[in-house]
Amino acid sequence: MFNVVSKYALTGIFCFFYIIQANGQQKVLGLKEAEQIALTNYGSIKAKANQLNASKASLKETHTEALPDLNVSIQQAYGTVNGQNGPLFGYHGLAVGSSGPVLGAQNNAAAFGSLYVSNVNWDFFSFGKAKEKVKVQSSIVSLDETDLVQEQFQHQVRVASTYLNLLIAQQLSKAQQDNLNRSLDLQKVVIARVKNGLNPGVDSALANAEVSNAKIALTNSQQVVQDQSNQLAQYLGIPPQNFVLDSTFVTKTPPKPDAQPLVKFDDHPELRYYRNRIGVSDEQARYLNTFNYPTFSLFGIYQGRGSGFAADYGTNTNDYTTNYGTGIDPTRFNYLLGVAVIWNVTNPFRVRYQVQSQKFTSDQYRNEYELAGERLRDQQLLAETRISNALKNYNEVPVEVKAATDAYNQKYTLYKNGLSNIVDFTQALYVLNRAEVDKDIASNNVWQAVLYKAAATGDFGVFINNF
Repeated sequence: MFNVVSKYALTGIFCFFYIIQANGQQKVLGLKEAEQIALTNYGSIKAKANQLNASKASLKETHTEALPDLNVSIQQAYGTVNGQNGPLFGYHGLAVGSSGPVLGAQNNAAAFGSLYVSNVNWDFFSFGKAKEKVKVQSSIVSLDETDLVQEQFQHQVRVASTYLNLLIAQQLSKAQQDNLNRSLDLQKVVIARVKNGLNPGVDSALANAEVSNAKIALTNSQQVVQDQSNQLAQYLGIPPQNFVLDSTFVTKTPPKPDAQPLVKFDDHPELRYYRNRIGVSDEQARYLNTFNYPTFSLFGIYQGRGSGFAADYGTNTNDYTTNYGTGIDPTRFNYLLGVAVIWNVTNPFRVRYQVQSQKFTSDQYRNEYELAGERLRDQQLLAETRISNALKNYNEVPVEVKAATDAYNQKYTLYKNGLSNIVDFTQALYVLNRAEVDKDIASNNVWQAVLYKAAATGDFGVFINNF
């Protein structure tokens, strides 16, 4: 797994400054440059990368859990040692351990004391509990890796789709501007002919309405451009701006629209992510099952203790010293070695249902994996149909544009010479505008269909390497 930020940081910064020159003049933003900027800057990809780093750190920590616990304690205290016969329950270790002779009355003599302890505990055998926990965390790392790859892949598709949408929106806005210009030309001709009495006054009203309609259509198309431009800027992780895009996607079709993916179906980023979810759940079920069994531990303790109270303090309460050095100097030592087994015998009754629940979760993830696979297979078939239909429309649209242009020129000439009415001319104007829109859309739709195929097959190269 590569680190997205480190791989694309320099490229993203370069591309960002490449978009805008020092004098403010914009340059063309290519799709590949846009993809690199997006992979560098987009927040969800950064978040997934950090999630993966956190999982890797947790895996390292999990490996260390198999090490024995080694505790070292040094304690030096000053106080009295009055003892008393009677029961004592040390709740949560809060009782005071003041050991000394049982005297007939309170004695306020105090001296220094010390306690030095080293302790080792090692769960040396627990029926694979530690290994299974490591496997669980390893599978989580794999899951987060595929989650990052899936997010990168999906974001590449999102950026490409938005890029194409913005490009076609810009072309449609230009088509609406051309339509407005033609409507204004018509308005001038109509007003001149009406003033000269060659056409009825209603023609000027119709021409004015056509101009207003063209202005509204242009405004609406410009709003779409702004919406798509803001969306692209958001995906790129940069401030909104006016983008100049590569016109290849509206002037040409992919040289290989039938390019075959190099990624196997089972290696689709989405399917790999779903498959790893199943793996995590299965590992968790195996890990939970280890809690049915006991844990065997080795332990060892070495203790040194010092006291300012003398050995005969029980018979001679004056035999003690308040000297700090004497009190903290250890004079008695003890050690303890042992083996322990810890087993909660009621655990199997609880663990049984925990494992059962986790297995049902695995089955849920398998169902979702199968559903995703069926959906992607259907999308692959649909993608081929989309490409075929888009190519048919692309090959047909020149016929439509030529016929509409010829009709417009004919009606325009006839109307100027008083041989046609304005209704016929505005109809020709509408047909030409529709044909130009279809022309702008036709090529873009082929690219959109190839992009859909790339998304369905899991191989973005089917699209990005096709120009």
